[in-house]
Amino acid sequence: MGKKGKREKKGKGAEKTAAKMEKKVSRRAKKEEEDLEALIAEFQSLDAKKTQVIESSCPPPSPRLNGSLSAHPEKDELILFGGEYFNGQKTYLYNDLYVYNIRKNSWSKVEIPNPPPRRCAHQAAVVPTAGGQLWVFGGEFASPSGEQFYHYKDLWVLHLATKTWEQIKASGGPSGRSGHRMVACKRQLIIFGGFHESARDYIYYNDVYAFNLDSFTWSKLAPSGIGPTPRSGCQMATNPEGSIIIYGGYSKQGPKSEKKKRRRGRKADAEDAGGEEMEKQPPQGPVEIVKEVVSEDGTVMTIKQVISGPAEEKERSDSEEEEDGALSQQVEPCPRSNAMLAVKHGVLYVYGGMFEVGDRQFTLSDLYSIDLHKMEEWKVLVEMDPKAQEWLEESESDEEEDDKEGAEGGEEEEESSEEESEDEGEEEQHPTVQLDESHADYLSRTEQYWIKLACSNMGPNAKEKKGHVGSWNIHPALQSAKYHMLRAQA
Repeated sequence: MGKKGKREKKGKGAEKTAAKMEKKVSRRAKKEEEDLEALIAEFQSLDAKKTQVIESSCPPPSPRLNGSLSAHPEKDELILFGGEYFNGQKTYLYNDLYVYNIRKNSWSKVEIPNPPPRRCAHQAAVVPTAGGQLWVFGGEFASPSGEQFYHYKDLWVLHLATKTWEQIKASGGPSGRSGHRMVACKRQLIIFGGFHESARDYIYYNDVYAFNLDSFTWSKLAPSGIGPTPRSGCQMATNPEGSIIIYGGYSKQGPKSEKKKRRRGRKADAEDAGGEEMEKQPPQGPVEIVKEVVSEDGTVMTIKQVISGPAEEKERSDSEEEEDGALSQQVEPCPRSNAMLAVKHGVLYVYGGMFEVGDRQFTLSDLYSIDLHKMEEWKVLVEMDPKAQEWLEESESDEEEDDKEGAEGGEEEEESSEEESEDEGEEEQHPTVQLDESHADYLSRTEQYWIKLACSNMGPNAKEKKGHVGSWNIHPALQSAKYHMLRAQA
């Protein structure tokens, strides 16, 4: 066969492999979605058992991030819905509803029949219609392992006066997504951006949709000019003139090199978003260092220290040092991401989020407020219990399973007979050689393994012969070669 024929054959082989991989990925994505839909339906069946509204006083909500915190349009209340929690091993999703009374500094849990399915990274917006409405769109549901994701495209409204949930079914809306942003503007809900992740792809959006609150219809907008690039996690707000302001956000750059748990944190996402990591430069100005100290009883304490730059340190006087020492005693939230924010009467409220320490991510449940007009000091409304900062390290078996899933693409369904035949040629994992183990000892210890291997190679009608295991269809030279190979690896 000439070079041209070989190239053509190689090209056809690559096309066949690509088509087979596409089919495999498509089948896996479909099964993942079906599995998650079944799990969501199971949770919804549990929620369906709720038949009446139950409102009760309660402690502050459990630690969480990526939920929504909204200011009641008519009352001095904040409304917390949904969110997620990850303890290092398992992911939990919520669809519970909490109300924070600003004047009383107290929490209550409101159980309402037929709520939206559990979700995080959704968006919520409030309008003053009919005593107040809380609108919720999209978000995601994650499997307990944090490896699979289902993105919602549903629209819900909570009637605050009657405490009833209602799903609004209208065609022509945005595709399923999370990490998007939504604001209420002139009797419309405006949705921008977000992302969708599956076994097949990872897509970011910069499309704009509007939902009319009077006609209950969707429309896709096409603003003039050059719009923002596709992104997730941006900030979006309206101004008094009725314009919408979009700031920041992130999007991944480059292919996915390996499958990772997104609930491990956003550190990898941030690295991907920024492309190549910038070369580290020595700090020129003040540097803030956050340290974690664990006491003997398991209490976790966070220590924040500000170190001045070389030039600044020389210029500091004794009086300045005293002033800085006094300021360092002021209370403020620890560094965090994916917190929940709301503004009521010119006061900003910050609840929960995630605080990273190395590879560990502690989910928070504290509540702070600051007057946006004065900007003088933070107030602690709910303190974080250090004992609630749980983080469970992955076991070796979990890591091995993660490695296996990463190598195989997270495949969970049974492979077809064609795919099984392709794997038959893979080398068997033979017994390893123990430290300082002789050739004779190795063969004696692993004799039954080699006998079973011989039986499987010779078929079900094989009969054992007397004498050395070499009397089977496994030559002693092969055993010896395998021993010395494993010995060298050990």
